[in-house]
Amino acid sequence: MDGTTRTKIENVRVFDSRAGVNSGPHEVEIAGSTIRSIRPSNGSRASGARTSAGSGSRSGDGASSVIDGTGRTVIPGLIDAHWHAAFTEISPAAMMSGDPGYLYAKAVVSARNTLQRGFTTVRDLGGPTHGLKRAIDEGVTPGPRIYPSGAFISQSGGHGDFRMPHEVPRGAAGHLSRVELLGVAAIADGEAEVLRASREVLRQGATQVKLMAGGGVASHYDPLDVSQYTVPEMRAAVSAAENWGTYVTVHAYTPRAIRTAVEAGVRCIEHGQLIDEETAELLTEHDVWWSLQPFLDDEDVIPMSGPSRQKQLAMVAGTDRAYELAIAHGIKVAFGTDTLFDPRLATRQGAQLAKLTRWYTPAQALQQATIRNAELLRLCGERNPYPGVLGVVEEGAIADLVLVEGDPLEDISLLARPDEAFTMIMKGGQIVERG
Repeated sequence: MDGTTRTKIENVRVFDSRAGVNSGPHEVEIAGSTIRSIRPSNGSRASGARTSAGSGSRSGDGASSVIDGTGRTVIPGLIDAHWHAAFTEISPAAMMSGDPGYLYAKAVVSARNTLQRGFTTVRDLGGPTHGLKRAIDEGVTPGPRIYPSGAFISQSGGHGDFRMPHEVPRGAAGHLSRVELLGVAAIADGEAEVLRASREVLRQGATQVKLMAGGGVASHYDPLDVSQYTVPEMRAAVSAAENWGTYVTVHAYTPRAIRTAVEAGVRCIEHGQLIDEETAELLTEHDVWWSLQPFLDDEDVIPMSGPSRQKQLAMVAGTDRAYELAIAHGIKVAFGTDTLFDPRLATRQGAQLAKLTRWYTPAQALQQATIRNAELLRLCGERNPYPGVLGVVEEGAIADLVLVEGDPLEDISLLARPDEAFTMIMKGGQIVERG
C-alpha cells in the first residue's frame, strides 16, 4: 500500500451532470482526494474492509473500504452559489449587537450542518468567513469548500448600509460601523473608495468581489426600485477584480440596476427577480451569469415585517417571470439559496433545490447545483483556492460525492431529505461523519 486512502462504490448508478442522465450500474473508485476510475460493474466484490454507507465511518490512511451502491445513485457534491455562512442561523439582532465570538461559533455549526446536507461547496457572498474557510481547509472543523467574497461593498444608504441612525453623519476619519468592523460590509462612495474597498477584500482572500447595485429587501434605507453605484464606480471594482484575474458580481433586482452593472463589465447578477425582457437579452448578449434564487411567498420565505415585507412581496412576484425569461433567452443560470437569519430555513437548502422543478426538469435542477455552479466558480481564475474539477462524477475529478438512496431524477424530493436519503457524503475523498 502507498498510504493512499481508497474507497470503492460498487453497483451504483452515476449521475452524468454534463449530459443530465444516469448511467450504470458502475464501480466508482476513489483514491486519495480524487476519483480514480469509473467502470461498468461486473458483479464481483472487491477485497477490503466493507463499509456501511450510512455508518459515518471514515477510512484511515492507506485503508481500503467498499460500499454497496445497489439501488443508489452517486451524484456530485452539491454547490450553493449564493450562501452566507456567517448569517444563516443567527438573528439580525445577534448580527448587529451580539458578541462576535457568538457569531463565529454559530457559523462553525452552520458550516458543519451545510456539509451534512450534501453541499460540499458554497460561494459565500458576504460576511466574515475568511477565518472559517481557513479552519475548514486545515481540518480544524468540518464544512464545505468556501469561495469567499468577504465584506460586500455598498454605497452609503445602499443595501449593505446597516448603520444605526445615530451613526450618521460619517466623519472624515471613517468612524466605522459595527458591520464594517466585523467584516460584514464595506461602505464606499466614489471611484477611489470603491477601488480601495475592492483591493482590500481581494487582499484578504476574496475569490470574487460582491457589490450592492440596487435596493434590497432586508435593508432599511433603500427602496427596492433604487439603483446604487454609478458606472464609473462599478468599473473601479471591475478594474480591481480583473487585475487580480477574477470578477465582480452584484446584488440587483431591477432592469436599470442590472443594465448599469452590465455596462460596467460585471460578470454575474445576483437575484434579478424584477428584470424585463430587454435586459434579459442584454445578459445573453454579454454572456453574463445569472445567480437566481427560487424566492416564493411560501414556507421558505425569510420572515419579514413592515416595509421589508412589502418589498419582499413585490420581489417574489417576479420570480416566475424571471425564470421564464432566463430559459427563453438561454442565459447561464446558477442555483443559490441566499438563506438568512433562520436555522429552520437553513435546513431547507435541498428543498429549495428540489423546488426548481417548478421551471426545470429534475436533471436540469441537479445540473444547476453541480456542473453549472462549478462553471461559475471557475470565473475566479487564478484566485481559485481549490484547483481541480468540481461538479462532476468523472475520472480525475475531485471526489466530492453524495450517495443517494434511490434516484433523484425519478424523485427529486430526495434532495430535500438528506438525513434519510443521503447514505454517504464525501468531500475530497473523505467520508463525512454524520450526527
